[in-house]
Amino acid sequence: MIEDKRSLVLITVDCLRADHCGFYGYARPTTPFLDSLAPESFVVPAAIAAGAPTYYSLPAILASRMPLALGRDVVGLAPGENTLATALQKAGYATGAFSAANPYISARFGYDQGFEVFRDFLDFETKSAQSAVHPQTTSGDSARGKLNRSIKGFAGALGLSALYNELYFRYCLTIAPPAQSVDSLRKFPAADTLVDQAQSWLKSIGQRPFFLWLHLMDPHAPYYPPNEAFRDLAGKDIEPGRARYLNGFWNRGDLSPRALKGKRDEVVQLYDAGIRWADSQIARLVDNLRQTNRWDECVFALTADHGEEFLEHGGRYHAPLHLSEEIVRVPLLIRVPGQRGAKIPIAPMSHLHLAPTLLEMMGVQGPSAFRGRSLWTNLQRGLAWDDAAIVECAYGCTNPFRAENRSAPRLLGVRDARFKLVMRMEPEAVEEVYDLEADPAETHPTVDGLGPEARKQLLQAAREHLEKSVSARDSVLRLQARLRDLRLELVPKLPTA
Repeated sequence: MIEDKRSLVLITVDCLRADHCGFYGYARPTTPFLDSLAPESFVVPAAIAAGAPTYYSLPAILASRMPLALGRDVVGLAPGENTLATALQKAGYATGAFSAANPYISARFGYDQGFEVFRDFLDFETKSAQSAVHPQTTSGDSARGKLNRSIKGFAGALGLSALYNELYFRYCLTIAPPAQSVDSLRKFPAADTLVDQAQSWLKSIGQRPFFLWLHLMDPHAPYYPPNEAFRDLAGKDIEPGRARYLNGFWNRGDLSPRALKGKRDEVVQLYDAGIRWADSQIARLVDNLRQTNRWDECVFALTADHGEEFLEHGGRYHAPLHLSEEIVRVPLLIRVPGQRGAKIPIAPMSHLHLAPTLLEMMGVQGPSAFRGRSLWTNLQRGLAWDDAAIVECAYGCTNPFRAENRSAPRLLGVRDARFKLVMRMEPEAVEEVYDLEADPAETHPTVDGLGPEARKQLLQAAREHLEKSVSARDSVLRLQARLRDLRLELVPKLPTA
């Protein structure tokens, strides 16, 4: 009977690095509640995102499909594509999703499919439009913009560009309206807003088994955590002007990694406080499930779409420029009622296998279109699996709303338990191999210590993946996705009556 089915809570936290969670050994207390769940949960040591950023990671999480499987020009989920939500909806579940204003997780990209209630919060407005440091009045054809460009050009001709950039940055800080609070600077709704909505929805569905998906943006840049979370970590209040300065400084494109490094620790503290707030609100959601006697029938899964870089390889944020561990290794904690977490193999677990695994945990048949496989038996028994994790994205595609950006060369990674192969698929292909045991920071790409057979296996896995990307492509889904994109591109251009 449907009443006997388990429910599912899936939480994805944007930009959450595995190594910034306490249950993975992080020293700062970012995740005290999740840490308390870890002993009774399955904690996967090496969960690997199928791509980054969000628009390259979510298809694997929700649809068990690689991000470029329908072609590099397709972003998001195709109309009619089978997903975790559609499978559970067909099985009679109430389905609800609440996403904290990430524009790539929206109906525009097909993520509302299978959800009875889908709230993406794209109508969310901050209390102040002054979160950015650089005022827009200095751009365009305004008199101020023209004067600024003249001064910038003059400074460049004199070799004073660095001085100009610094003075301009400080000028922008000076003329920006004072920030009344960190809350007024936030770009995305905080986790408490989503949890409030989720709890109201749970109350409305009665005793139906449910699938609830929350996508939280609290650790995402710009880093403006609630003061309460910052105080819990730093032992002091956060000063709004300082938070805005740090975010503006960290976002500067004119500074080298060496120049940025002086503010890194303060920026990471803001990031960590965002994680702490997400953790506290997840605790509040679970407490509500306990009070309503639903927690003991819930499968609970926590993961991230991708990680975040803080100069480890000279970069910031999570642009699709490389596939280092701080970007692709994410937390994965799964709590199953009545089950105790076994010792999990070190082998990488791709997000491709997450949806089939969750469905088997719940006793629901997974769609045959899913490309991943359930690892539930392996997790229960602590059995290893031997398939490498594949990661892919279009190199440098930071704005998929612009169709021309999607056709960039494929960036492909193959990660096994020890080695990682990274290739940029261009005429002059760039190939790097990292030994994650000898060089966990991935500072020295090398083939030393990599036997011919190991390299052959990595290259073979890459070849098989690329061949399958073409031979197993669902042409119907691809066509439906392309037609949707064309309609959206053409509608604004059509003449009105």
